[in-house]
Amino acid sequence: MILSVILLILIVVIAGGLMLSPLRAATAPDPDALQRAALEAERDRLYDELATLKDETRRPDLERRAALALRELDALAPAPRTRSTGTRRMALTGVALAGLLTVAGAVTFIPRWQLKSLDAGEAQDVLAVLNLPRLKAEAERTQGAAAYMAWGKAAFDSGTYDQALTAYGNALKQNPRQPEALRRLGILLLTGGERTGRELSAEEANQAALLIRTAAQLAPDEAESQLLLGFAFARFGQDEDALAALERYRTLEPKGRDADEMITAIRARQTTQDPTLRTYAASCASCHGPTGAGGLGPSLRASTLSREQLRQITVQGRGAMPAFPDLSASQLNGLLDLMQRWQKEGE
Repeated sequence: MILSVILLILIVVIAGGLMLSPLRAATAPDPDALQRAALEAERDRLYDELATLKDETRRPDLERRAALALRELDALAPAPRTRSTGTRRMALTGVALAGLLTVAGAVTFIPRWQLKSLDAGEAQDVLAVLNLPRLKAEAERTQGAAAYMAWGKAAFDSGTYDQALTAYGNALKQNPRQPEALRRLGILLLTGGERTGRELSAEEANQAALLIRTAAQLAPDEAESQLLLGFAFARFGQDEDALAALERYRTLEPKGRDADEMITAIRARQTTQDPTLRTYAASCASCHGPTGAGGLGPSLRASTLSREQLRQITVQGRGAMPAFPDLSASQLNGLLDLMQRWQKEGE
């Protein structure tokens, strides 16, 4: 950014100097310059007064003074003319440099200034696209693990997945214990069929899942590890494991919204199959959230109440929570089992 600003300033100074130099070098001194300027200013002032005059009795005097100013100007020697030697060439040089300034601004300073109007995620994606050619060239030149990782990250963030596969694959050849490379390479392999239209074999799918699980084991507290692990579990139909990983992602990244759609889809799928979840969705989810993580009401996952306390509150209500005395024994026991399972997952 600083380099771009310095470049722009230098080009402005050079281009401006070259464009003005013909005027400086080719103009002869004018011995009547001060008198000429004063008379021209007087003439212009008088013309302005005449143009806005409201008192017509003053018009003759103003016109007389304006005529005197014009007469005195005519009496002066003609102002020296600018010599034309080299002027065209120097002016064209200045125009060319001005064009260079525009191009330099377009490819350096201006794009970065425009990034200020984007949010952090969008700006990062744009920068990834801008940096991708340089990072690719650096990685291919040095063949270092760090360079491959930088190239892979820029390619992944910009959606250039073929380059991300190459970069992360080369990074893992040099150091196979890099969680980012493992999980991102795994999810790219797992979803590769959707991009290419080719169905993955069972062996390829298992290999991709292994990469993602290994990354989660190496970096369990990195939000992206849990997010991609949840996606992988959901891909294999392991809904409970997927929900646990995605809820863990939400804990690690409270402002992250990348798991919301998947969690909603899994819950909807479970609700159609599980009578307990249907009961929960109908009676509890509006206050305690679709996954028990809280909303208008407290989180059931963070609850430390005993089973008997949960039973009493559910049946009799407490505070703003209504009572549900009409639940059947199977519905009530199902809800209690669900809430206790969530308590264990939240520990």
